Amino acid sequence: MDYQQVADQFLSWLRTQIPLINHMGFKPLQYDGRSLVMAAELAPNVNDKGTGFGGSLATVATLCGWSMVTLYRREQGFDNDVVIRDSHLEYLAPVTGDFAAHVVLPDEATLAAFDARMAEKGRARIDLTIEIRQGDKVAMKLAGSYVAMGKVR
Repeated sequence: MDYQQVADQFLSWLRTQIPLINHMGFKPLQYDGRSLVMAAELAPNVNDKGTGFGGSLATVATLCGWSMVTLYRREQGFDNDVVIRDSHLEYLAPVTGDFAAHVVLPDEATLAAFDARMAEKGRARIDLTIEIRQGDKVAMKLAGSYVAMGKVR
């Protein structure tokens, strides 16, 4: 599988679904089937102090987790609706330059339980931790619960 092609097509699709991201300075996604990196420029996401606006950081982190679950389900052949159920944000350091959200799928046992629940109930929850990083420095963490379900529309 050409993961870069998958990532490029997904970002193109995402830009049509969530117009806000067209104004956030998103860079090409980095995706390998297990992890996702969504990078963005600081300039369109800056606050009055010249650092990363907390709302923008939260948006990129939330979207990174949502995208990871969506991509995971699509690779399994499903086109599910995905929503964030709840989240907790922890701001650790100011963001002073371009930044990226990083997420990794949980271990195989957790994914197996998620998949089994999806098969049985048609909806399942998965918990992810997304880090906003500037270089190697973690500036923010989002602990989020995402729910995948059959299409509502």
